[in-house]
Amino acid sequence: MALRFEILGKFNRARTARLTLPHFVCQMPLLLIIYYITFMIFTGTIKGLRTSQLEDIGCQIILGNTYHLALRPTSELIDELGGLHKFMNWPRWLLTDSGGFQMVSLLHLADITEQGVTFQSPVDGKPMLLTPEESIQIQNRIGADIIMALDDVVKTTITGPRIEEAMYRTLRWIDRCIAAHERPHDQNLFGIVQGGLDPVLRDICVKGLVDRKLPGYAIGGLAGGEDKDSFWRVVAQCTAALPVDKLRYVMGVGYPLDIVVCSALGADMYDCVYPTRTARFGTALVPEGVLKLKHQAMADDTQPIDPTCECMVCKNYSRAYIHCLVTKDAMGSQLLSYHNLFYMLKLSRDLHSSIVNGQFPEFVCNFLQKMFPKGDVPQWVCNAMEVAGIDITSCCSPFPLSLIDPQARTVKFSRKNSIKMVNAKDQ
Repeated sequence: MALRFEILGKFNRARTARLTLPHFVCQMPLLLIIYYITFMIFTGTIKGLRTSQLEDIGCQIILGNTYHLALRPTSELIDELGGLHKFMNWPRWLLTDSGGFQMVSLLHLADITEQGVTFQSPVDGKPMLLTPEESIQIQNRIGADIIMALDDVVKTTITGPRIEEAMYRTLRWIDRCIAAHERPHDQNLFGIVQGGLDPVLRDICVKGLVDRKLPGYAIGGLAGGEDKDSFWRVVAQCTAALPVDKLRYVMGVGYPLDIVVCSALGADMYDCVYPTRTARFGTALVPEGVLKLKHQAMADDTQPIDPTCECMVCKNYSRAYIHCLVTKDAMGSQLLSYHNLFYMLKLSRDLHSSIVNGQFPEFVCNFLQKMFPKGDVPQWVCNAMEVAGIDITSCCSPFPLSLIDPQARTVKFSRKNSIKMVNAKDQ
């Protein structure tokens, strides 16, 4: 295997680790920075950020989308130019997905059979067959440190025989991916656990993948609209069953609260477009939740986005300045992307250091107290923390004021700059 995974510290199920790969040494827990949009692939940027800026804020890994890269600029061109690391001038770790997520996001353009997935290209409308073998061959040419097996992805909101069909097809496809993988000496092939919200199917898939003795494992098929109580239970079930000496990657998860909960349950790595996507809508991540810079109350606010943040944006620009930009200029979303990525990467580092220093419970309680100052921690979080062995009674009110989904929470600023948590539906 072209990696070395070393556990550095633990607290109950939570753990922190060091991952050594051909291009870089990473610390866990870890957030992957994603570049999915095809026109951004040409410039090698993350929503306007340069790779040098990503290095400056401590980014350790970038995730590339196999489906989009195969369309533009093509894996053949990337291979001819020395691989994606050289192509985009990125010296650190790269991971490519399999293209399987497009079975969900582009379902209206896709036809799924045992052979593979046939997409109607959004570029020229021509059919494009993506088989397990072709997915691996594309990723071999791209040259990422970690590559993902093609899996049969279905939304967690779907019920019935389709879930079981997709899970067993995922197991059949992993064997085809393994057979097609030509670079195991420098690229690590990860399998993806499927099975929807069915614990029996999840167990079958975990066992099948573990039997293949892969370098690492991902938990897929989540963050697709399922309720939060079901979400954390699937994560807890899979992390408990996967090998303790292998990396555990929860795909599609990127909300700060979700990352803290999943880390407590034993997950190591995450990915999501949330930090940059929410920036494009003029929203900044702060310890209390989110801050909407388009709000008129920001127009004359001279404070930084987050007075406690040490990023370049918070050191140099006011909320009022960014408010002017997000309503008129693309630079506003670039500055917010920088801040949001800085925030998320600092969260990853803080998770790591709190576990290493034996202060993980204190970190979790401090995090929850800032996000839920009234003690109205959602019940699903309380349930998950109980399983994780983290006592959060100090930051929970005896009778929770609200069970609001944290993704629907936002920070509302009055003219006096007072902060309070409100339901987004009331905005």
